[in-house]
Amino acid sequence: MKIYNTMTRRKEDFVPITPGEIKMYTCGQTVYNDIHIGNARFYVAFDAIRRYMEYKGYRVRFVQNFTDVDDKIIRRASEEKITPQEVAEKYIRHTLEDTDALSVTRATVNPLATEEMPEIIKMVQTLVDKGFAYAANGHVFFDTSKSAEYGKLSKKQIDELEAGARVEVNPDKRSPMDFVLWKPDKPGDPKWESPWGTGRPGWHIECSTMAKKYLGETIDIHGGGQDLMFPHHENEIAQSEAANGAEFARYWMHSGIITSGHKKMSKSVGNFSTLREVAEKFPYDVIRFFFLSGHYRMPIEYSEELLASAQSGLTRIKNARGALAFIMENTEKPALSDAEKALLSQAERFPAGFEAAMDDDFNTADAITAIFELVRFIHSNTDVNNPGGVSRAFAEALMAQTDKLCGILGFDLSGPQQTDAEVEALIAQRQAARKNKDWAAADRIRDELNARGIVLEDTAGGVRWSYKK
Repeated sequence: MKIYNTMTRRKEDFVPITPGEIKMYTCGQTVYNDIHIGNARFYVAFDAIRRYMEYKGYRVRFVQNFTDVDDKIIRRASEEKITPQEVAEKYIRHTLEDTDALSVTRATVNPLATEEMPEIIKMVQTLVDKGFAYAANGHVFFDTSKSAEYGKLSKKQIDELEAGARVEVNPDKRSPMDFVLWKPDKPGDPKWESPWGTGRPGWHIECSTMAKKYLGETIDIHGGGQDLMFPHHENEIAQSEAANGAEFARYWMHSGIITSGHKKMSKSVGNFSTLREVAEKFPYDVIRFFFLSGHYRMPIEYSEELLASAQSGLTRIKNARGALAFIMENTEKPALSDAEKALLSQAERFPAGFEAAMDDDFNTADAITAIFELVRFIHSNTDVNNPGGVSRAFAEALMAQTDKLCGILGFDLSGPQQTDAEVEALIAQRQAARKNKDWAAADRIRDELNARGIVLEDTAGGVRWSYKK
């Protein structure tokens, strides 16, 4: 398995620190608003990566924080006339609801910055004691001049970093590139006691502290969006390696941005749609499919037309599985024929192609291509109009292959085609109406199912239903 390591700018063979185990950290949300689809893409990308690693047999300890104290949270609290804690709790709940709906597996640990203050203060103190940080008027700053490799992730020189850094003017800094580890409190702000006075931590130190507490001084993988590479991840590396005297992360992974109108989607710019807004028009599994149809490192342009295309693609896969379910229910041939055994041997190329794509830096786009090739194979070698011509074992084997590959990417296809009793009952009512020549009732039921996105097909073997394309 190869991973593109942002630190080295090349694909590398993945070798974990401990055989069979992976320690993985990704930066979560600053919880002051509902997640937009750019945030959602990040969650889905790293969930697919985690799922594949677990499929390959690794035990993954996955830590993803929530930043629950921040200027943006304080501003939102003022706007909503509630406390910063209530703002954080509200949007943590919303984030988990949204990511659950996207079939994102919950992290092993979701630490909160406000619950890690003793460890944060301890790491800041370590940096001061080692001479990598200095106190000034209630602030504590990291001294970037003491970090010989500062800039090694973003591959920029100090003057470039200064030009691109989003830093507040502060006369207490020795250098514009120094960044805050601890800041004094303002009236009404959340605050904690520290050796430098009451205040709260800077953003960057939170992640370094939580990664160390829950995963150790050196972790296998650190992930996040490309927009976090500088300054956040650069600063994490500098302070973690200074405090711990050890490499912070072996592999750095960054997901690509989502653009809207070919511009980066951002809450600060205002050209964003929240995940919940998009989900009012498209199901969550379609949104997930849209994200995974592109390579995680590449940018994706958001549009409703592209989401509709993703919906059509996912429907093709669901319909192929539905056809297999229909055959299994209606065929009277239980065992494989010799011809079917030969076909199943040929079908082994689809899982092989899927794994080859995922082993190559988690190329979900090519992995989905392998699934579509399997779908074409299913349609070419089965006929729902003649279900008796296919054995149940053949259909079961192809269904198991489809479910396996889709399941690795987080798609559960085992739902409505087989288990939706209400739909089956309506179909039975329609059949009874047709038998009684109650054509109005039969048409009404068909229209009701069509409104739900379900298409009926009257075949020689009975009524087959599928999702609307």
